[in-house]
Amino acid sequence: MSSGGGDKPGSGGGAVKTPSDFLKSIRGRPVVVKLNSGVDYRGILACLDGYMNIAMEQTEEYVNGQLKNKYGDAFIRGNNVLYISTSKRSLTDGL
Repeated sequence: MSSGGGDKPGSGGGAVKTPSDFLKSIRGRPVVVKLNSGVDYRGILACLDGYMNIAMEQTEEYVNGQLKNKYGDAFIRGNNVLYISTSKRSLTDGL
């Protein structure tokens, strides 16, 4: 039996990744930012700070899964953020 360490095959070399490491690694990549209100913003993560304030590029606003607006750049105040996730699809939906 294993004690559950990071020595499993394909676990990224056993290095422990902190939330800060994750956020640094996704800068410049497509993300989904879900707000407390339920609205999703999808775009390229430009930068963020210690308060979770987020700057995004090529941003699209989704309400109830429907595209509502497209913005060039967007700034989201950190206290409104429920979570940040990496995007599964490209912003062009694989076209």
